[in-house]
Amino acid sequence: MAHPITRKARAIQLAVAVVCTIVFFVGLIFLILWLSLRPHTPKFHIEDFSISVPSQPNELEIARITFNVTVHNGNHRIGILYDSLTGSVYYKDQWVGSTHLLDPFYQGPKKTTLVYHAVPVTALMVNSQRWMEFVNDRAKGSVDFRLELISTVRYRTKLWDTKRHRIHPNCIVPVGQDGLILPSYKHRKCTA
Repeated sequence: MAHPITRKARAIQLAVAVVCTIVFFVGLIFLILWLSLRPHTPKFHIEDFSISVPSQPNELEIARITFNVTVHNGNHRIGILYDSLTGSVYYKDQWVGSTHLLDPFYQGPKKTTLVYHAVPVTALMVNSQRWMEFVNDRAKGSVDFRLELISTVRYRTKLWDTKRHRIHPNCIVPVGQDGLILPSYKHRKCTA
């Protein structure tokens, strides 16, 4: 006949072992779920960027900035809801102007969206003096622009939506003397 204290100690050991096993497996399940459902931010790549430059300063109204950006959702099971998408252009870290790019939209898992936009320079905040500064710098070689994209997103699975997250990737865009993005910068990932 076993001693009562030994039986009680074994019962406590068994209870502790069962609780620890349950906690371990529940934690493992949560870890696997978190790793598989953890949302990744969308990736933005600059595909094309060009500036048409008039030959005369008084023809500024025909100048235009055109760009293509791809937005890729790399998540396997998570879609992304974009509230909207706006773009701002900077020259020498000075704001040139902003424009609305896309209305709210949903991007499914593993999908890529192309954002194409053409902005007349007159819609931006560029005066003829600033434009001539750009034209003179461009004649000397390449000129750097920065395209900043801003959106608020929510991640969506079949069961839940996350809170809103603000994203604002920046695309560095060097433009050559022809007004086109330098080839080495095409398809380059924008920094988040």
